[in-house]
Amino acid sequence: MKFGLGLPTGMEGLINPIPFFDPSDFVRAGRRAEELGYDSVWGNDHYAPQDYVREQYEEPPSFYEVLSVLTAIGAVTERIELGTAVLVLPIREVPHVARQAATVDQLTGGRLLLGVGIGAYREEYQAFRPDIVGRNRGTILEEGLHLMDRLYTEDEVSHDGPTYRVENLSLHPKPKRLPFPLLVGGHQQRAIDRAVELGSGWIPGWRPFDELREWIRTLRERAGEAGRDPSSLIVAPQLSCLIGRTHEEAERAYMESGMVAHRISLAKTGRDPSMAMDNNLVGSAEEVLEKVELLHEAGADHLACITLCVNSVEEYFEQAEILAERVIAPYRSAHGLPDLSQRAVAGGGAG
Repeated sequence: MKFGLGLPTGMEGLINPIPFFDPSDFVRAGRRAEELGYDSVWGNDHYAPQDYVREQYEEPPSFYEVLSVLTAIGAVTERIELGTAVLVLPIREVPHVARQAATVDQLTGGRLLLGVGIGAYREEYQAFRPDIVGRNRGTILEEGLHLMDRLYTEDEVSHDGPTYRVENLSLHPKPKRLPFPLLVGGHQQRAIDRAVELGSGWIPGWRPFDELREWIRTLRERAGEAGRDPSSLIVAPQLSCLIGRTHEEAERAYMESGMVAHRISLAKTGRDPSMAMDNNLVGSAEEVLEKVELLHEAGADHLACITLCVNSVEEYFEQAEILAERVIAPYRSAHGLPDLSQRAVAGGGAG
């Protein structure tokens, strides 16, 4: 199982305070993640302050464009994969996104993992794309996924749909890595169907671990029924993380973080906020390692965009180091996996 560190490209006001990261902090975080042995870094995608963020803060949050941030990190790293979890596809013009993503993938030697979804906040559509407010976002997403797949697999594409239109469009260069890892985000079972029909994998938000296990099994079964290799689909849950010296310390810090209000704002997605702490990577290092093993056994392939529940930039880097050294390294050692950290490179071996 792989591990991806979340970048707060669009987390100010939602989870982290305003202000939070400076532009230089993103580059520093990407470099540090590679040094610590993470497999990937992931940014999220927001466009306008959410209603509850406006109520809490007088100043607006800074939301950084995620593909631009990943390009900057790709320029100063060599190994680490670069992911979006998730890019809100219906808000964007798909042919433009397809060209952007193919360019980033080429520039970084085939390291892009493009996760896309519908987005959680309707008020962002009202601010950024009022022309599509009231339409079914899932239908728009499906049309966009279909068009992007065609642009990456066909030499010339014409498409005349409800949302997107292109005529004899040729997109070159294609992504360096084909088939291109196009992952579908979503917390509901419809996202499983979209992943099987139109994607290379699935990025669920947190669910109760027992439920997630069942949904992963469902994904694999439906892939097989559709004639796809079930093991070829990447399952990349997106979880939050806070590690304390004890369970009580971690719980106290979690309850003082912005993640609590964020979870409440997302209760409409059908997930009980009171269950979030037990079903995310929150606790002592030993407890978090046990949770990682549960996710491994459940069939997760890549823990995408692990979001650190912190209130300062200093805490962000501290938590990233603790997770790498006290959870990821022991997990890899227990499973006979190579140590990807700079420490191992300097020592000339794997742990």
